[in-house]
Amino acid sequence: MIQIFICEDNEQQRELVKGYVANYIMIEDLDMEISLATADPNEVLSFVNSEDYLGEGLFFLDVDLNAEITGIVLGSQIRKADRQATIVYITTHSEMTYLTFVYKVEALDYIFKDDIAGLQKRIIECINIVQEKAMNEFSSKRPKLNQKYGDKVISVYYDEIMFIESSSNMHKLIMHCENRQIEFYGKLKDFEELHESFYRCHNSYIVNKDNVVEVDKKNKSIHLSNGETCYASVRLVKGLLN
Repeated sequence: MIQIFICEDNEQQRELVKGYVANYIMIEDLDMEISLATADPNEVLSFVNSEDYLGEGLFFLDVDLNAEITGIVLGSQIRKADRQATIVYITTHSEMTYLTFVYKVEALDYIFKDDIAGLQKRIIECINIVQEKAMNEFSSKRPKLNQKYGDKVISVYYDEIMFIESSSNMHKLIMHCENRQIEFYGKLKDFEELHESFYRCHNSYIVNKDNVVEVDKKNKSIHLSNGETCYASVRLVKGLLN
C-alpha cells in the first residue's frame, strides 16, 4: 500500500487537495491511503520516522507553511529519511522552486495553486506516476520461472502456479496456472525443490501452498484460489496441513 501525506497550512487548500486525492483513490480503487493531512510539518516528520511509515510514500507539500521550517526543508528531511519517497510541491511561490535543487529534494512536480483548472489534473498525474512505478517494481521483484522443459520454454510467475500434475500423456506434466494450463515434457521430482512454496502432496501432484484456500482432510482434496482442485495422499496430507 502507498501512503499519501499532505502538508498545507491553509485549511481550505488542504481540504481541496485531500478531496481530489481521496476521490481519485476511491474511483480507481487504488491501493493507497491518505495517512496524514496536516498543517504541521513536524507531524509529517514524526510519522516518517515512526514504525507506522511503510516507506516510499507520496508527499504533497506547500512551500510556505508559516512554520519554523519551510516545505523545502521538510522535503529535504523526508528525503534524508527515505530516498525513495515521492515529493510534490503545491505552491504560489514559483520563485522558490530553485531551492529544491539547493536542498537536493528531487521533487517530482511543482504545481501552482493559481492554476485552478490544472490543479486536480496535475495531482492525478502524480498519483498515476507513483502507481505505475509501484506496479513496475512489484513485477520486477516477483520470482519467475523461465526454463526450457522438453519442447517448450516455460515463462510464468511462481505465484500464478496453482499446481503441477502428471499428464495422461506419457512423460508429460500439466502446469495449472491462474488462467491457463501448460502441458510439457518433464518430471515432477524436478519441481519438488524448485521453489519454497511447492509441496509434493501426492505421487501425481505438486501444489503451490501459497495458493491453497482449503484442504478437505476427509476427502484428501485441495482447493486452490482459482477454483481448481487437486488431491493429496493419506501420507502427505498431514505434512501439507502442518
